[in-house]
Amino acid sequence: MAIEAVTPELPDTKTIRLKWPEGYDVDFKTGQFITIYWPDTPAYKRAYSLSSCALDRGGYEITIKRDGKMGTRLVDWAKPGDKLGVLPPAGKFLPVYEPNKHLICIAGGSGVTPFRGFAREAARRKLKTRITVLYSVRTTNDIIFNDEFHQLQLDDENFNFYVTCTRLHPEDAWTGRRGRITADWVKEHIHDLPSTVFYACGPNELVEFTKQLVLRSLGVPKAQMKTEKWG
Repeated sequence: MAIEAVTPELPDTKTIRLKWPEGYDVDFKTGQFITIYWPDTPAYKRAYSLSSCALDRGGYEITIKRDGKMGTRLVDWAKPGDKLGVLPPAGKFLPVYEPNKHLICIAGGSGVTPFRGFAREAARRKLKTRITVLYSVRTTNDIIFNDEFHQLQLDDENFNFYVTCTRLHPEDAWTGRRGRITADWVKEHIHDLPSTVFYACGPNELVEFTKQLVLRSLGVPKAQMKTEKWG
């Protein structure tokens, strides 16, 4: 697939839109990932969650941080017109779009990218499913999709977006939450535990913390939790 557009999100993060070839039209689900490779190094492949949703037809969007060989090459060198090999969407990190459900989505760093797709589809379909994103970043300069998430929050009464910053200077003007994601902060947003589905995406440490909290401390069945580890 040819790269149709490259959009800077942060100094070290870009969204790449891959245009579907003529006649290509695949059925896939919001929350899945695609695996990509450069034609000159087909043995080296990396999987990236889709940051677009299943209603975004005609192309795939992935949002990549400058990290590792693939991430560095994509962020620093990928440009419109370049071609990438793309394996079809796969994965089971899927939103449960039911009217009585509340999806609590816990993310760290670039782990927030699939939740953009979750929120996009819910807003466009005007679903009654509640979605709450709890997002941990180092500083306010590391918030991916900040403007889009805040606009979605204005447009969709069932969507909420909360950020906590872990490495701000004490004198920073940020008036929001500081520190890591904690059990107490997650519990603040739970209104009906049996109808809550928990999602965790990002670094191993964050995902493991969330699993311990949800499955052990809260005693939630495994069926109510979905995770995606990013190393």
